[in-house]
Formats: sequence, structure tokens, C-alpha cells
Amino acid sequence: MAARSGTKNTAKGGAKAAPGGRRGRPSAPQAVVEPVDGGLAELIPDRDGPHGWTLLLDGAPQSHVDLDAPERLTFEYQRRLGHVIDLAGEPGRPLQVLHLGGGALTLARYTAATRPRSTQQVVEIDAALVALVRRELPLDPQARIRVRSLDAREGLAKLPDGWADLVVADVFSGARTPAHLTSTEFLGEVRRVLRPGGIYAANLADGPPLAHLRGQIATAAGLFPELALAADPTVLRGKRFGNAVLLASDVPLPVAEFTRRIAGDPHPGRVEHGRALADFTGGAAPVTDATAKPSPVPPPAVFR
Repeated sequence: MAARSGTKNTAKGGAKAAPGGRRGRPSAPQAVVEPVDGGLAELIPDRDGPHGWTLLLDGAPQSHVDLDAPERLTFEYQRRLGHVIDLAGEPGRPLQVLHLGGGALTLARYTAATRPRSTQQVVEIDAALVALVRRELPLDPQARIRVRSLDAREGLAKLPDGWADLVVADVFSGARTPAHLTSTEFLGEVRRVLRPGGIYAANLADGPPLAHLRGQIATAAGLFPELALAADPTVLRGKRFGNAVLLASDVPLPVAEFTRRIAGDPHPGRVEHGRALADFTGGAAPVTDATAKPSPVPPPAVFR
């Protein structure tokens, strides 16, 4: 889910671009609107390009993809996760990546474009959404991307120990991260699937008083010795609702380069780590399956 940057019953199947319009000119791509398991999905074409699309679920922006340039990431949180993919190994080296949450498969496409021959698993519970995206925004047949329609924790449990160089979690249901994907037990499974030196990256969404975000940092700190958090400064100050990207690993993270890239984004962010991140967490308690709650409901203004 993408919060708006500080500057994420209709009939089945929307209209698609016709082969030709008046005087032989191709007509512009049209929005595709279709019910899926998780609500009403909309694929909205870009105004400035024929192959750029934004995916919305029940009006909440989920992801953007450019089929002509999959390496182009326009959503703020996806750019930050793209930086993590870039820094997760030597440039261009294939990775084994697990994506929890699929959306329009934007980050899997990005990885395939920037790290050819990578092996990727996408776990997306919404089978109807997967079918829609595959039909309307087809994957490169040469990309080594396998998509499984399973709950994220169920899909995680099916992978062997030490399989992944990188685990990316971007799971939202009704614009909220489900409770069972916020706990120590969940992150224990993530840690099991990661190789030594691997990275966990999660897209989190929260607003004032940032209790959910602080709890997620405390939970990750119980399993990983190295953490970093990237977000818009106004989000970190608790001034507005927004996205934050949490990184965790058992080895030192590339904080300096990550910070440089985040600062150079179109909407510059701030990276916290070390003592500053511990202070930000403010003594929050780790979350367990017994205490877990979904992430907070975004205020309506977030998506306007």
C-alpha cells in the first residue's frame, strides 16, 4: 500500500484499448476494473505513457508498473525497496528473492530487469488479483518469477532454511497489514528462510502516535542485530500517516549508501539506525502472535 507522498457493483472486466480508433489511430488504453478476492481492483493507465499502470484496491493505491521500463519505480516506498534490491549484493549479481505480497509484481519485475537470472518467489494470497495482473500486465516469459496464491506465512513455511538472499514484505489487506504478519513468530520464519548475511525489508504504514511502527522495530530487534529505517521526516516526527521501510539483517547493513540514495530521491527521506533508531523505538515491546494487531486504518485523506 502506498500512502500519498508528502508532496498506495462494477461489471467484471473493464474496457481495454481497441486495436484502432478513428482514422486508424490507436485508442488510448482504458482503465480495467474488476472484483478480486480482496475487493475491487482498478488498473489505471498513465496519462503520459501507453504502458504505465497504477493498481488500486478499493481505492487504495498499491503499486505502479511500467511495462516498457520495469526498472522505473515511481511510488516512494517502492523506490526505497528498489534501493534495497540494488544493495543486497554485488551490482547485477542474481539473487534469490522472496516477495511476500505481489500487487502488480512491480518489485519482482524490477529485480528481473536489474538482476537478470535471479530466482524469485512471489506469495500473493489473492488468486483473482494474480490472474488479473498476469492477463493485463503480463510478465516477461524469460523472467524466473514463480507466483504462488497462498497466505504469506503459509508460503514462507514452504521454503527451506537459508533459501533467500532477500525477503521483501509488502502485504496489505484492506490497506492494513494483517496481524499474523507482524509478530515475533512470523519474523522467526523470515530469519529461518534468509541465508546468513541476507536482508529482510518490510513496507510498513503508520501514523501518529507511531505505536505500530515502534512495535515492529522492537519485534525485529529481537531477532536481528542490525536494523535501519527509512521514511519521510514528517512521518518519523509523527506529523502524518505514511510508509516506512524497515531493514533487518544479521550482518551490518549498507547504511551509508542507503542513506545517500534515500536522500537523493524525488521525495527525500531520512534513515535512522543504531542508537538513534533505538531511541526512536522508545521502549516499545515486541509483538507476539498473542498480542498482534493489524496495522492502523489509514485516514481517508491519505489517498486523496
